[in-house]
Amino acid sequence: MTQTLTAQPVASQDKPEAPAETGSGRLRRIAPAVLAILAGLALIAWRASIYGNWIVDDAAITFAYARDVAEGLGPVVAPGSAPVEGFSNPTWLVLLVLGRLLGLFDHGTWFGIPDYVLFPKLLGLLCCAGILVLCHHAARAVTKRPWLATFLAGAAMAAIPSFVIWSFSGLENSLYALLAVGIAVLLFRATIEGRLLTARVGIIAGVLAALAALTRPDGAIYAGAYPLAVLVHLHRETLALSVRKILVSVAAFIVPFGLYLLWRYLEFGKLLPNTSVAKSQSFPALTDLNRVGELLDYVGPALVLAALVGIGFALAKCPWRAALGTLLVPLTLAVLAYVVIEPDWMGQFRFATPVWALLAITGTLGVFGALAQCRPRGQVMLSLGLAASAAASGAGLMAQAHQFRSEPTLSMCYVADRIGRTFNAYADMLGLKGGTLFAPDLGGSSLTSRLHIVDMAGLAEPHIAELINHGDMPGLRDYVFNQIKPTFIHSRGPWGPGNKVSSDPRIARDYYPVISYPPQEDKPAGDWVRKDVVPDQAILTKLRQYADRTVHEMDAKQFEWPLRHCDDTMRRGQTTVNKAF
Repeated sequence: MTQTLTAQPVASQDKPEAPAETGSGRLRRIAPAVLAILAGLALIAWRASIYGNWIVDDAAITFAYARDVAEGLGPVVAPGSAPVEGFSNPTWLVLLVLGRLLGLFDHGTWFGIPDYVLFPKLLGLLCCAGILVLCHHAARAVTKRPWLATFLAGAAMAAIPSFVIWSFSGLENSLYALLAVGIAVLLFRATIEGRLLTARVGIIAGVLAALAALTRPDGAIYAGAYPLAVLVHLHRETLALSVRKILVSVAAFIVPFGLYLLWRYLEFGKLLPNTSVAKSQSFPALTDLNRVGELLDYVGPALVLAALVGIGFALAKCPWRAALGTLLVPLTLAVLAYVVIEPDWMGQFRFATPVWALLAITGTLGVFGALAQCRPRGQVMLSLGLAASAAASGAGLMAQAHQFRSEPTLSMCYVADRIGRTFNAYADMLGLKGGTLFAPDLGGSSLTSRLHIVDMAGLAEPHIAELINHGDMPGLRDYVFNQIKPTFIHSRGPWGPGNKVSSDPRIARDYYPVISYPPQEDKPAGDWVRKDVVPDQAILTKLRQYADRTVHEMDAKQFEWPLRHCDDTMRRGQTTVNKAF
């Protein structure tokens, strides 16, 4: 007689089978993790709250693209403009487009707060929550108190103004940091669990690197994270397998990123975003490594030194030192990405957000690993050293936070009022149905201006970007005065000395000044209107009186008003300057 055998799981004879976990037991297990994540997130949100409704103006450029893409107009910064890749953060743009299509962004207010402020800040908060979840996932593999490690890492990120400021600026920084941390934790856990040389890990690492590259151009550097991690742990007997898995990971990066590059070339005729052309990124040099010192000075050399001592001791002694070495690979890449990028005018280390997140997680885990290997006296000494270093650094970091709050980087609301709504009012007083404005600061103005804006910085103007890239300022001035012939010109700050449009003889020949500022390096600054659109002197006087009433107040309060919002909605054609705080 034939019997049908069914395989049954065999219980281990070494230890009894664990009893099924009850609901209350599961709750007790996950409660510390949830509370630690929420507590760390609350600290980050509290520090972000001191900057109020501030959104940096550059973020609003992506907001404008999101609006037009959602409305079916394609990748344009304003209706009627030619398609230009004036953004460098496609993944962040996609999230904003989805928010707008769902009615969560660029529609109105939530509980009295404009959604153009609240939605991107909530996205930033969600990304920070994701970072803390990943931190707990990493800590759970190496310490009995992962909740404590998670909370301390969150507290460290909350204490660094640069991390908080740019994670809640409306820009893509929080998403960029989340992707970098995702790669780091993936490789860390894979090393601990012996899964580093698997196709699954290589593919996920490659896809995450592609998403990072589509969040910021310098994110392409993380395509090297998996290959470098494999090389760090390379053995002769696994050489062939290592090469195969590296190739798999590289392919996982190239496919999505390559498809985007193909779309970019077919749509715009370029392999680089127009923003990269305008910013004239130079080739890296060895002297760029000196900029690492800027990062050390910002957080405090004593604190960094204490953390490095802990990491170094853990690398020498703790049983999971190989995984800690893996974690240092993405951190090193993040630092390299920061030092090779041209210094940013916005201040507060805008491009270093992944560095702070990875440093907080790596430093915390390294210190926990060191403490676990120390004798009680060593634990006390290391803890006291870290506490003293943190206290010394904390005072400097707190001063940085309050300094930025008192003089925040150019806000979207100031630009919306000063350039968008102010020049709309000029055009209305002149009875113009259309018109062209040549000005920098494209964000808030592109959300509110009814004029065609020609971007002085070249971010959304390919020809101007090429002229800036080649340093051809005479050609730029000829292009402005002979071809564009803008209805209005706005120039101030570094733009006058930079392109010298405001000091070109043709501006006096063809334009009336509406309002003037003190010259910058002997170059005029202010607003101009083309003479042939001004019907008489009475209208010119009216323009000047309006500017004198409104513009001076805006300028006087430009560091106070960024903490406010700039009306419930921002729509093209608005003229009322919002003064609500």
